[in-house]
Amino acid sequence: MPLSIRQDSTYAGGDRWRWSVWLDGPPEELDSIDHVTYILHPTFHEPVREISDRSTKFRLETSGWGTFRIRANVAYKDNRQASLQHDLVFVYPDGTPTTA
Repeated sequence: MPLSIRQDSTYAGGDRWRWSVWLDGPPEELDSIDHVTYILHPTFHEPVREISDRSTKFRLETSGWGTFRIRANVAYKDNRQASLQHDLVFVYPDGTPTTA
């Protein structure tokens, strides 16, 4: 299974969402990662965030109001690098998806 970004989200009301992203992949590959640098939309306070907690699969938790393409730079312990991207998708409680 290749490395990928997964997401979860909860509608907070007022067109705002609590959401998180993390890496999904084989345990041995996750174990070989030093940290992940997530690049959020430039409107975020601190749009570049580094996560090094392997126990959470490098989970980033935040909130916002809109969808966008999140990017992740994966830094391995052996100095390799990988780049990933994921389009955030939010769905209202009635099942209606948000629009970008």
